[in-house]
Amino acid sequence: MADDWRRDRIGSALRGANPTVLARLTAGFAVIGDVQFLPGYAVLLVDDPSVQRLSELPKPKRLAFLADMEKLGAAVERACGRLDPAFRRINLEILGNADAFLHAHVWPRYDWEPTALIRKPVWLYPTQRWTDPRYALGAHHDGLRQAITEELTRLTT
Repeated sequence: MADDWRRDRIGSALRGANPTVLARLTAGFAVIGDVQFLPGYAVLLVDDPSVQRLSELPKPKRLAFLADMEKLGAAVERACGRLDPAFRRINLEILGNADAFLHAHVWPRYDWEPTALIRKPVWLYPTQRWTDPRYALGAHHDGLRQAITEELTRLTT
C-alpha cells in the first residue's frame, strides 16, 4: 500500500522507503512535512523508533540529535529565506504529544501569515489548514524539497 510508510515513519526511513526523507543526518532523518501551509515545514525523526523522549538517548546521541535539529533549522531558514522574501524566522519544537517517537518540528514563519496567528503557535491554525488537499505535500513542492536538501548538503559537507 502506498501510505504504509506513514504507519512506520522511522522504520520506512531506515529501509529507504519513506518518500519524505530529505537527508540522513547523524542521529536521525530530516523529512519534509506532510502539510505545507507554511512552506518549508520539516521534521527531524530520531533514527531509533523505540526512543520516545530526548532524555532516553545517551548524552552523545542526545547532543547529536539536537545538533541535527539545529542543522535542519538552518537549512530550512536558508532555503525559505532565499525562496520567499516574506520569510521571518524559524520555530523549533520538540513536543511528542501526538506521536510516540522522538521528533522535532521545524516551522518557517512568514510576514504574510494571518495577523491573528503570526505571533501564535502554529498549532492554533484552523483544522482545515492541516487537512486541505491544497496544502498536502506533493510534486509542486519539489523545488522547495530540493532547496532544503541543497542547504543540508552544504551544512554537512
